[in-house]
Amino acid sequence: MRRIAVVFILTTLVMLFIFNSADWYARNSALPRYCEDPQQNIEIVREILTSATPGEGKKRRPYIVAAKLIFLVPQTEAETLDAYLVRLRQRISQSCGVAF
Repeated sequence: MRRIAVVFILTTLVMLFIFNSADWYARNSALPRYCEDPQQNIEIVREILTSATPGEGKKRRPYIVAAKLIFLVPQTEAETLDAYLVRLRQRISQSCGVAF
């Protein structure tokens, strides 16, 4: 029984470390990349989430970059699209240190 408790505690600590490291990376390294034109990225995220064929006939790179935002700041289950985009905008503003 003691071994199971030790394994459980170690697993919990490793998972907490991984989640905290991922959050640190998103805050300090990944999200500041979106400071150049955050509004365009937000609009592309909206298009990705609402369109059946986002970016059709357009350059793919801005859509790939914006799709990373969806990974870094995921939408919760009960969150509406507008509420998610507001939260995403706030998260980028915090990361960039400016409001847009």
